[in-house]
Amino acid sequence: MISKQTIDKIFSTIRVEEIVGEYVQLKRAGSNFKGLSPFHEEKSPSFVVSPSKQIWKDFSTGKGGTAISFLMEIENFTYPEALRHAAKKYGIEIEEDQREFSEEAKIAQSERDLLYKIHEVANEFFQNILWEDGEGKAIGLSYFRERELKDDIIKKFQLGYSPEKKNAFTEFALEKGYTKEILEKSGLSIFPENSPAGLDRFRERVIFPIHSFSGRVLGFGARILRSNVKTAKYLNSPETEIYHKSNVLYGLNQSKQAISRKNVCLLVEGYMDVISLHLSGIENVVASSGTSLTTEQIKLIKRLTENVTILFDGDNAGIKASFRSIDMLLAEGVNIRVLLFPEGDDPDSFARKHPQEYVENFIENEATDFIDFKAEILLKDAGNDPIKKADAIRNIVKSVSFVQNALKKEIYLKEVSKKFQLSEQSLFNELDIQRQITDNQTQKTHQQKENTPVKMEIVPFDKEKEDPFLFDVLFMENKLIDHMLMFGDVVLKRTDGENTEYQITVIEEILHHFEEEHYGFLAKNNEIIINQIKEGIQNDELRSGSFFVTFMDEEITTKVVDALLPKDELENWASRNIYPPNYGDKVGDQVKGDILLHKYRYIDYLIKQAIAELENYRTSDESKYFELIKKITLLKQASMRLNDMIEYSPIKGIYLDKMR
Repeated sequence: MISKQTIDKIFSTIRVEEIVGEYVQLKRAGSNFKGLSPFHEEKSPSFVVSPSKQIWKDFSTGKGGTAISFLMEIENFTYPEALRHAAKKYGIEIEEDQREFSEEAKIAQSERDLLYKIHEVANEFFQNILWEDGEGKAIGLSYFRERELKDDIIKKFQLGYSPEKKNAFTEFALEKGYTKEILEKSGLSIFPENSPAGLDRFRERVIFPIHSFSGRVLGFGARILRSNVKTAKYLNSPETEIYHKSNVLYGLNQSKQAISRKNVCLLVEGYMDVISLHLSGIENVVASSGTSLTTEQIKLIKRLTENVTILFDGDNAGIKASFRSIDMLLAEGVNIRVLLFPEGDDPDSFARKHPQEYVENFIENEATDFIDFKAEILLKDAGNDPIKKADAIRNIVKSVSFVQNALKKEIYLKEVSKKFQLSEQSLFNELDIQRQITDNQTQKTHQQKENTPVKMEIVPFDKEKEDPFLFDVLFMENKLIDHMLMFGDVVLKRTDGENTEYQITVIEEILHHFEEEHYGFLAKNNEIIINQIKEGIQNDELRSGSFFVTFMDEEITTKVVDALLPKDELENWASRNIYPPNYGDKVGDQVKGDILLHKYRYIDYLIKQAIAELENYRTSDESKYFELIKKITLLKQASMRLNDMIEYSPIKGIYLDKMR
């Protein structure tokens, strides 16, 4: 278990804008940063990060919290996993009880945790063999150096080597206390019936670890070096609970910051393409690792940029097969350029032949848009055949039909019209045909879904929306809690009945109001927050928003973030020379006015309740009946006095005490 001192150190050291910035392309907006939601498809940014408050808020989904809760949400980490990841990033040493792994496995580790752990162990094993073992240095390290890789690049990508011995890693892992079951489920070992000792899947190969967005090892790619062996040149980890190849891009962990900074992602095919470009200083590159590009992979890229340049080998036989990837990228709103290297070259060989500046300029100047690329490939095959030429143009228009933005779509069609000397109208007609084909395919998909039984859910009755009195009280209750969270430690100057000045914090003033009214909270979360605040006061501690942000309760954390980052944080009014009053500019007046308004709404709610009770006692209990009449009269008198005291200031946007 991680010690409290370590947790406090982690929270005081980490920067939410740095951690979130590895996953979301953030742009400065006043004192905050804004970006597109990583959890929800959107065109206008609704994701806000506040460096001053060290929190984030996704207004499109309602999620929000700290850097740690963001890691938990985006990476599906547990709380301890997120803390450990942040600690590693910032070089913070974790203080916790040290136990033997076998004991820990019996008590606490889930199968998923074990899969992550066994991949870490394997990664360290393969690297250690590469650098320390005679065979590893002679074969694996020599191979990488023959490919002109420098030691820092080999270490950056954590490259390794699996020795010739058929069960070297399996034997090592079993001795460490890992079971055959977990080794088999990880895909690192195979246990055929005729080999009870087990076999290493990747033996006698150089190793390329495959990392998640955050840097966790999910699986491995491995290349055999001997040419006289009848087996696959590259071998990858099988699908496991933690590794799904369609959800992973090779090199994304090492390249994400460069992609975000340069605002473009270079997309290549192989591991060595990525590594060689990094070696030459070009780091904004990822690989699909030989698999067809998937929607999940595109969404990973879109967290960082909407611009993709696809790099192809000059003699790549599978270029036509890549057309599907282009259509998928266009459908996801990505801007695409394509580059063909000279024949006989691939990104790996080209990067090793030329200096960084030359490679960067070549990519920038020679990359074309997808229309020119498809035209060059398809028309080369069509030659002078008019039917093939028409099919080629139809194929290009089909790609344009996937473009989501109407303006971009029209510009692309005008470009096709100009390039092939065709009327725009004929191209728009073809576009309608392609759209109709797509719509028909979509309709078939929807019909299949409609034929699938749907589980019905009961929507709970929303009581406070049906009862306006209850809604008004709850609204003001939430507002007062928000004041406590946002401005709890702000000291207010007040005067008592004898005009003696005194000081009181926002927390103390609102808390005194709730206690004076013997107020019963309508929202359970508000009651939890108040109890925590009271506990803090008993310990001479004022617990406001910063305390509750790290509270391990998702609903409360979300409520606190809502209070600390109101929705108008999405607007950057200053950029339009508009300077509305800021929330909290007149916190003393706001708190006083809202306490009075809450009291007024609460009294009206009590009157409504008392009137409803009258019917029960009209004939059955005369004394109780008249007691309720008296209560209603007194409450109405109090309501009228409060009504006379409260006024709304449209300029300040707050309720004020007339009697101040």
